[in-house]
Amino acid sequence: MDTNGSGRWPPWSRVQALNEMTGEAGIDFDQFIEAIKNQASIAEMSEQFQVSQETIESLQEHFLRYGIGSVQGGD
Repeated sequence: MDTNGSGRWPPWSRVQALNEMTGEAGIDFDQFIEAIKNQASIAEMSEQFQVSQETIESLQEHFLRYGIGSVQGGD
């Protein structure tokens, strides 16, 4: 362990943001957030956005873990 305060990795990481992920899946980001806000089920969202339930589950999990933006940092 480095004793001068610097770590092995940089104090930030970059995980793809939710708007990028929804865009890649062909899902309107604002509508996706609205569906989460309205507590739509996985099945309802899958039907609404015409993607698999696994895709919706993955996007929801990402949202719950990282939020909307995924740039994390620290000092």
